[in-house]
Amino acid sequence: MAKSLINITPVILSGGSGSRLWPLSRRGFPKQFLVLSGTDSLFQQATNRLSHLSATDIVVGETLIVTNEEHRFLVLDQLREFTKISASLLLEPEGRNTAPALTLAALQAVSGGEDPVLVVTPADQTVQNGEAFTKALQNSIRVAATGAIVILGIKPDKPETGFGYIKREGQAGSNTEYDVAKFAEKPDYQTAKSYCASGSYLWNSGMFVVRASVWLKALKHFRADILQCTSNAFSSSVRDNQFIRPDATLFANIPSESIDYAVMEKCPGSDFPIKMISLDAGWNDLGAWDAVWQVGQQDANGNVSSGDTIIEHTSNTLINASHRLVSTVGVNNLVIIETADAVLVADRGMSQDVKKIVSQLESQKREERILHRKVSRPWGWYDTIDVGERFKVKRIQVNPGASLSLQKHTKRAEHWVVVRGTAEVTCGDKVITLHENESTFIPLGETHRLANTGNTSLEIIEVQSGTYLGEDDIVRYKDSYGRIEEGNV
Repeated sequence: MAKSLINITPVILSGGSGSRLWPLSRRGFPKQFLVLSGTDSLFQQATNRLSHLSATDIVVGETLIVTNEEHRFLVLDQLREFTKISASLLLEPEGRNTAPALTLAALQAVSGGEDPVLVVTPADQTVQNGEAFTKALQNSIRVAATGAIVILGIKPDKPETGFGYIKREGQAGSNTEYDVAKFAEKPDYQTAKSYCASGSYLWNSGMFVVRASVWLKALKHFRADILQCTSNAFSSSVRDNQFIRPDATLFANIPSESIDYAVMEKCPGSDFPIKMISLDAGWNDLGAWDAVWQVGQQDANGNVSSGDTIIEHTSNTLINASHRLVSTVGVNNLVIIETADAVLVADRGMSQDVKKIVSQLESQKREERILHRKVSRPWGWYDTIDVGERFKVKRIQVNPGASLSLQKHTKRAEHWVVVRGTAEVTCGDKVITLHENESTFIPLGETHRLANTGNTSLEIIEVQSGTYLGEDDIVRYKDSYGRIEEGNV
């Protein structure tokens, strides 16, 4: 008798800012889009892993990615490397934690009349053993297809106080699944030691497998308010190619809650069966710089380094040099992260406290908390190479066929010099073409646009001058990327 096919929908939860991995991870370019392990970003790794779950009884459908409106073009840019993966993006106008995010995906999954099994993972984890990951997830899919909620557990290798725990009970089923007895909050060190010694407690990986209708039914039972508010916002969604935008006003009414608190922790002993399958695949959530050191390629002295580095009498240290030479002598157990505009030096054992630095940046309203010096945009990128009193210098690259918005500035003028490629410049009612070594001036308050109509990249140097040089001094009139209401270039 032929096996019945199980249709699955991969769901990537790509929210969060990754503040503990500052200064590489920032709100405008958070950690899931960084290459911290291997050659692909964490988001790309997660997307690729879930695309390889097919089996004789499992069919992989379209991937659903829940992300922030601000990060939509980062997602699309990183998806371009996966030509065989079809994906839609559910764009949250603001963060509401993981329960509403998963609910958006479930509502989209059932909107066509189907009821697939959702395979849900955060976008910021690493897995070293792909074969073991695939096997565990396929077993989870088969269990979830019967109506159970399945959570992936990680066997602890140390008393970790930064993770939640799951207690299993009973005997393993035919797909290696156990019943979940209870969930435990992040413990203190002594409690974590007792959990590890018991053998019954596993780390909560944050990965779930559940049929879409089961999630919606469980949410209705435990948190009907979240379901109702999310359904209201989703029912008023606007679709724009791959983008699905819930109504922003209605979305703001959704209570903020995690998947665990909203549903999972309430399932043991309820009418909703919840199972756990152990994942032994070299898993790490890369929550802080110490975790990045742990998964990195260590030298004979336990150092993990990338970029231009010279190391002498140094041990057990993580060094990431992005823009210049970083040298160390006689240090141990440090984290040293160098970027174009910020340097972090921290005791590796205190890497969780990097988020306190970000809190200070927030309170001081410093741009380093949000953007790197080099900023990706849907049309290309810009790099702020110098800033002084009443001037700012940028290096700007525009992709072939792309253009910036038709815009004006109320507090600054701009000088543009073409250093590579050909620029089409709109300035007021005139349109001119500039080639290499040619320049133009954009007066304060003049409507203008920069476009690359050629087949090669366009690069210009922009010199801004004026009383205020912030990125929010912009009035847009036309834009190819739906950013008329946004306040950045």
